[in-house]
Formats: sequence, C-alpha cells, structure tokens
Amino acid sequence: MKPTPMPQKKRERGFLDGQFLIAMPGMFDANFARTVIFICAHSDDGAMGFVLNRPQQLTFPDVLLHLDILDEDEAIRLPPITRDFQIQAGGPVETGRGFVLHSDDYLSDSSIPVSDDICLTATLDIVRAISRGEGPVRATMMLGYAGWGPGQLEAEIAQNGWLTSPAREELIFDKSLDDKYDRALALMGVSAAMLSVDAGHA
Repeated sequence: MKPTPMPQKKRERGFLDGQFLIAMPGMFDANFARTVIFICAHSDDGAMGFVLNRPQQLTFPDVLLHLDILDEDEAIRLPPITRDFQIQAGGPVETGRGFVLHSDDYLSDSSIPVSDDICLTATLDIVRAISRGEGPVRATMMLGYAGWGPGQLEAEIAQNGWLTSPAREELIFDKSLDDKYDRALALMGVSAAMLSVDAGHA
C-alpha cells in the first residue's frame, strides 16, 4: 500500500476532510468496531484520520519522561490539568508516533490546519508547550492514526462500512470516550439500535 497522505499546509480539501466516520455494525475489523473517526486528509492518494474513542494506557507524564522533556521530580510536580492531559489511541498505523489535534489558538511553524477551527501538530514543540501550560485551549494527543490507500475508504463507504457526518468540535475534544460512539450517532438523529448491516447511508 502507498504511504498514507499527511495533511499539507496548502492543499485543496477533499470532500471527507473535517468529517466524522462512524462505524456501521457490519464493521468486522476490530480496530474500527464502534469507532468514531475524524478525517484530517482525504485526496486521490488516500485518507488519514484519528479514532476519537479509544483509550490509551500511557499518561502524559509517561510521554514527557519518555521524550526526556521532564525528569521524574518535575513530572510529579505537574499541575493536575497538565498531568491529566488526555492521550488516546488514534489508530493502528505508526502507533509509536504522537499527533496533537488542537484548537487554532496555538500555531507553530509545523501546525497544519485540517478544518476551519482545528489544527494538527506532530512535533515536540506543542508537547513542550502543553507541559508548560502554554498549549492550546482545546487539545488531545493521539498515538498512531488510521490510514487508507487510494480509493480504499470510498470503497468501504460504498460497501456500507461507514456513516459520514460533519465533525463537531465539542465531540472531538470530549474526554468521555465510553459513550462517544452513541453520541456521535445521536447528532445524526439515529441510534445504534436503528442501524443494521444492510441499512442505507444517512
């Protein structure tokens, strides 16, 4: 498979950019069962996005220690709002790589706009800023991402694997993961009980 395209600073947005993918009941891939995914880049070369409702056991202090940004004494003294900064499992590709989805009040040279109000930064500068309490107002860190080759995602949608809907910022950054799938469906006016493997697209 070709490498998944990463968002570029200046690019035409694909029709799925800034959209939610919501897995249908017929999604048998365990990586994506009952997932909500935010699509950040979609083009003829493929698509990439982040699962929004999978927990990650690593904590933010774990990440800071691993990256040698802080030592153990400094990590212990982190304020609760920083210590509890949420990290999620963003997808099955490059699971050792970190990405931060965030509001556009923080921008660095490496920040990439992925929608009108949301940016993606995948460099250490934002991690350091968050550790100092100088990061964006709204943010979540993802380890790994979800990727599709050319035409693959379109085929999965055509085969009734996914529902699509406009993304909602409040759901992207909501820390409550357990019921995010049901709430994403509710924003579309449907419930999981209404869906079937053979249902049409909303």
